[in-house]
Amino acid sequence: MTALALSSPVAVVGTGTMGQGIAQVALVAGHPVRLYDAVPGRAREAAEAIGVRLDRLVAKDRLTGADRDAARARLLPAEDLAELADCELVVEAVQERLDVKQDLFRELEDIVCDDCLLATNTSSLSVTAVAGALRSPGRLVGLHFFNPAPLLPLVEVVSGFATDFTSATRVYEIARAWGKTPVACADTPGFIVNRIARPFYAEAFAVYEAQAADPATIDAVLRECGGFRMGAFELTDLIGQDVNESVTHSVWQSFFQDVRFTPSLAQRRLVESGRLGRKSGHGWYDYAEDAERAEPHTAELRQAPAYVVAEGDLGPAADLLTLIREAGIQVRQEEEDHGSRLVLPGGGQLALTDGQTSVEFRDVVYFDLALDYRRATRIALSASQDTSQQTLAEAIGLFQALGKDVSVIGDVPGMIVARAVARIIDLAHDAVAKGVATEEDIDTAMCLGVNYPLGPFEWSRRLGRSWAYDLLDDLHLRDPSGRYAPSLALYRHAYATDKREGSTS
Repeated sequence: MTALALSSPVAVVGTGTMGQGIAQVALVAGHPVRLYDAVPGRAREAAEAIGVRLDRLVAKDRLTGADRDAARARLLPAEDLAELADCELVVEAVQERLDVKQDLFRELEDIVCDDCLLATNTSSLSVTAVAGALRSPGRLVGLHFFNPAPLLPLVEVVSGFATDFTSATRVYEIARAWGKTPVACADTPGFIVNRIARPFYAEAFAVYEAQAADPATIDAVLRECGGFRMGAFELTDLIGQDVNESVTHSVWQSFFQDVRFTPSLAQRRLVESGRLGRKSGHGWYDYAEDAERAEPHTAELRQAPAYVVAEGDLGPAADLLTLIREAGIQVRQEEEDHGSRLVLPGGGQLALTDGQTSVEFRDVVYFDLALDYRRATRIALSASQDTSQQTLAEAIGLFQALGKDVSVIGDVPGMIVARAVARIIDLAHDAVAKGVATEEDIDTAMCLGVNYPLGPFEWSRRLGRSWAYDLLDDLHLRDPSGRYAPSLALYRHAYATDKREGSTS
């Protein structure tokens, strides 16, 4: 199945930011593009705005002057939907309301030819429901671009319940011909990215709501320890709190109020107060010119311990033993394996967070999961009121000796990075098991769509077969609401036999 010939006209209906972006993508790819908007004059204004963007591309040497002039000549505003009759693909980017989209496609169905492909750029509505209003629902496909469409490479190609395989395949090839990276997925709430990304925000907000850490500290840990491009609080301020909360609420409602997708009450209050993020000047952070910059909590300098006793290999944190030795701190290896932990000189213990709390054990400090312990510039520690000050000081000093800033947070199971990553891995396995998308497409979508440092399955392979399941199982014991209950798919993955080794791992 081939993409459209470059001579084939493409129409974009809706000329907001996303509509203009999609039109620019099709135009630069070489197609004649028709722009239509229900508001008179809006399509002509959008064409002029796209022309300005093309000028900028020329100024940045990303487009030649001749190609710009040719593209401008191919861009035509339409005053009436009937002018789209000869188009072979129509992409809508209108208001995110089911009735509005259904009415538009009903009207288009009477105008365009029978083999014209119809695509919806919806980010939160059911593609199946949009197509349900059509006589021929098989030709409607979800074509979900990410904003800004000309810059971000990912496109989710979504097949509704009635979408023909040939329609989805052809739209997939069109997206690839336009220089995008398409991923195929079934019509599920949130598709791939907005479904699997929910825990990144939800768990950060949950730690905040538990008063375990402030937004600046949580964001710093996610960036400097977890390797994420942005923290959850700064990212939602950039997206817009109303937009992010609306997507979360839509996914939650679409999954029949599944507790795994429960929205944040703290974010709801932020939206109700009008603090929508950068666009309103205040969200989780204050963006006024004279506002004081919020800084993460960073522990004061402590003396490093002279030695540590290693019991076990620390699992995903095994690289720490090498770093400790390189820092000149003696590592004494315990011959008997009592678990995966470090024993500090004062007798206290230091362990990678596993979904348990410090208060359950005598004198233990937990540290968070890092994407790369060598490269991480910050480590989060958690301790309870029963943890001795000596143990906490020795733990802080140890990581400071490794060149890390240290943030001490409250005694929350799973801490910050670990609980978010475990839940992302769980939702990814669940999505594959339910036929939403392949492992490869999910990893591609999460890396390109939201700039994750690793895809969920790559993370899962690095951390070990049962890591996410074990952590979530411990979290579920401490919060039996169902929010952290591991999926059946993750259970099967954790306990599946590795036939190459003849044992479970």
